[in-house]
Amino acid sequence: MALAGPALAAWIAASIAAAPSAPDRAARDRPLAPPGQERVDGEIGRGRPSSPEQDAALRAAVERALSWLAARQREEPDGSMPPTGASAGQYAPVGTTALAALAYMAAGSTPERGPFGRELSDAVDYLLSRVDLAQGSDERGYVSDQRDRVSQMHGHGLSTLALAQACSVSPKTARGRRILEALELSVQRIEASQGLEGGWYYKPVSGLEHEGSVTICLVQALRAAKDAGVRVEAEVIARAVAYVERSQKQDGSFRYALGREETSVALTAAAIATLNATGRYSGTTIAQGYDYIERELGVRELELARGGFGTHAARYPFYERLYLAQALWQHSDRALFERWADVERPRVLVAQRADGSWGGSAYGDCYATAVNVLFLTLPEGLLPIFQR
Repeated sequence: MALAGPALAAWIAASIAAAPSAPDRAARDRPLAPPGQERVDGEIGRGRPSSPEQDAALRAAVERALSWLAARQREEPDGSMPPTGASAGQYAPVGTTALAALAYMAAGSTPERGPFGRELSDAVDYLLSRVDLAQGSDERGYVSDQRDRVSQMHGHGLSTLALAQACSVSPKTARGRRILEALELSVQRIEASQGLEGGWYYKPVSGLEHEGSVTICLVQALRAAKDAGVRVEAEVIARAVAYVERSQKQDGSFRYALGREETSVALTAAAIATLNATGRYSGTTIAQGYDYIERELGVRELELARGGFGTHAARYPFYERLYLAQALWQHSDRALFERWADVERPRVLVAQRADGSWGGSAYGDCYATAVNVLFLTLPEGLLPIFQR
């Protein structure tokens, strides 16, 4: 592991020293700071490190991560992200390339402009090339890749989100017009695939099956597409909101799917982020969801402080980090995000490899690295979907 200079080393050492100790394998899932822990390093609410040294260390880490992603992307002739570090059977170029495109934009690049403008353009062109444009196709508008058996509608949603964000930052270019055409078809595919219960499942067709994580992905995609100027049926959003609300349990958590009892911090954060995407930022449903998250993270904190790695640990830490960051960032009390990020951020940075990447995900190092960049850059507010 190589740190980005003594400033980063000092920051991480101070941050970890201020928090209770925990085993290495639990470090990546460190949640909210213990109750009563005060912030002493700057103004609350900024959402990012407050000292010049911390800011420089963060930017250096993001730069190294994006440079690593760009180098890996150049290994593929079509602009997609390669299966670096992916477990067998978990290669997901559609979803991972969409996340990488979002990471480039979240750090300030736009197609053809910025330090990673070329790579972003290649990623966008790859996604555009995978849109089903065939007249009469049962999957017209679907974004897929024959090599990809994993992404499915998750990948379609992430691709739609990435294309919508790219369209928003460069709408009047030739590529922007191509994106808009693809977005219209992509949105139509999402609308046509909505299940009878109001949620979505893994296939690009409507049916009886449904689950929350796919629904979250697609609702965010619809919000981004609407912001980019694409017409979205209001009834589709209304049914999706009703589905998410019906997924909530009495303890405030959100189910994996209607009819199934399993819940988690990740699913609950994702559900809140979904409601935020539809314009819902307050109300009993959302308040109860936040209460559940705080309770669960508090229990996890106690487990970690006692040197354990208990049942409250994150099962999918990258997925949880991505949606928990969004949910906490959108909360009216910015200190909630700050308390969590003040501990999570240095732990993420200390896990960065010498080459700029992160590992630990079955979907590969490109996936892990892109998600962590999105977490680290979220407070910059450069992606429209992440703006308060």
